[in-house]
Amino acid sequence: MRFILSLLILFCSVVSVSAQLKFLALGDSYTIGESVEEDGRWPNQLQKKLNALGVNVSMPMIIARTGWRTDELSAAIESADLTNDFDLVGLLIGVNNQYQGKSVESYKPEFEQLLKRAIELANGDKSRVFVVSIPDYGFTPFGASKKDKISKELDEYNQANKKITEDHGVNYYYITDISRSDDSGLVANDNLHPSAKQYGLWADLIAADVKFFKSL
Repeated sequence: MRFILSLLILFCSVVSVSAQLKFLALGDSYTIGESVEEDGRWPNQLQKKLNALGVNVSMPMIIARTGWRTDELSAAIESADLTNDFDLVGLLIGVNNQYQGKSVESYKPEFEQLLKRAIELANGDKSRVFVVSIPDYGFTPFGASKKDKISKELDEYNQANKKITEDHGVNYYYITDISRSDDSGLVANDNLHPSAKQYGLWADLIAADVKFFKSL
C-alpha cells in the first residue's frame, strides 16, 4: 500500500511540474527590473499573481539588460540559442531607441522582427505571446525637465508597437498610464525606473486578463 501511495505521489509531482507554463520575458531595464530586487520585477510578480489565480507558471526566464535597444535585444536572443518551446512570451522594448534619438520609423521594423521572433519562441503560437507598452519616464525626476517631449515621443512609439502587435493578433497591455502618476512611491530610488510597487500594478493589470492565461 505504501509503495502504491509513493508511486501516486511521484506521479502527481511529475504531472505538476510538466503542467507548468514555461515563461520567457524579453526587454530592457524595465524587464530586468533596474533598481528593484529580483522578486520586485514585473515578470516575477506576474508569475506569482498568476499562480495565485490557479495558472501554473514557472519562474520567468529573463533576457533583458539596462540600456538595450531593439537591435541589441535581437542580438542577445540569437546568441542565447533558445528553443522554440515557451508556453508564454512577454515583450517590452523601445525606450532606449527613443532615449538615443532613434526615429519611430527605424523602430517599427526592428520591433516587428522581435515580435515575430517572440512568436517563433512560443512554437509559432501567437496566442501565447503578449506585448507590454513602454512606460513614460517623463514623469520621473530624471525626465521631468523634458516631460512633454518624452511623453509625445513615447506616445508615437506606443502607437507604433500597438498597431504592429494588433496586426499580428497578439495581446497588448497598455501600462503607460500607470507610469504617468504623481505618486512618488511608483519611482525607484534612482529617480528614473519604476519601483516594485509600480511593477506590481503592471502585473495586476496583466493578470486581470486571467481568461487569456487560463486558456494557455
